[in-house]
Amino acid sequence: MSKTIRILGIAGSLRESSFNRGALRAAIELAPDGVVIESFDIGQLPLFNQDREGDPPAIVTEFKQKIREADALLFSTPEYNYSIPGVLKNAIDWASRPYGDSAWDGKPAAIMGASGGNIATARAQYDLRKMMVFLNMFPINKPEVMIGGAASKFDADGNLTDETTRGFILEMLRSLVSWTKRLSE
Repeated sequence: MSKTIRILGIAGSLRESSFNRGALRAAIELAPDGVVIESFDIGQLPLFNQDREGDPPAIVTEFKQKIREADALLFSTPEYNYSIPGVLKNAIDWASRPYGDSAWDGKPAAIMGASGGNIATARAQYDLRKMMVFLNMFPINKPEVMIGGAASKFDADGNLTDETTRGFILEMLRSLVSWTKRLSE
């Protein structure tokens, strides 16, 4: 694969200055040569309704198209109540439906997450990995990027300022690119 690697970034938080949006912005800044990361705002998606899956709203069609056009996916998720936020689950459901038309199928992926707590987003990332099994996605296993104590690593605008964490994100991106190339062989 000699072409530019296109990664679609999805933040599981709607808050503009959230740590997870900040981590995703940092990934966009740190993208290695030959890699372009674009983000999609899942807050635009309506609540999933199976009655509409056969004729989804235009924003859902656009979202699924962006996923299909991407070579790989990058999720940045907070942890709510020991799992992923409802807005992220909603996006996953829309893009997986109707049955047999999942945009997630076969996609390489990476997961990162930021939280104020010490164990960061370990449970949310685990739950997202479980979903990826059913969705036939191929997440990288290492390095894991779990940004605990996030308040000390981001500024007031949600920008990642911690250089060690930026280094972990860069390593994860390099791993995702390598994995994406392997899977395309």
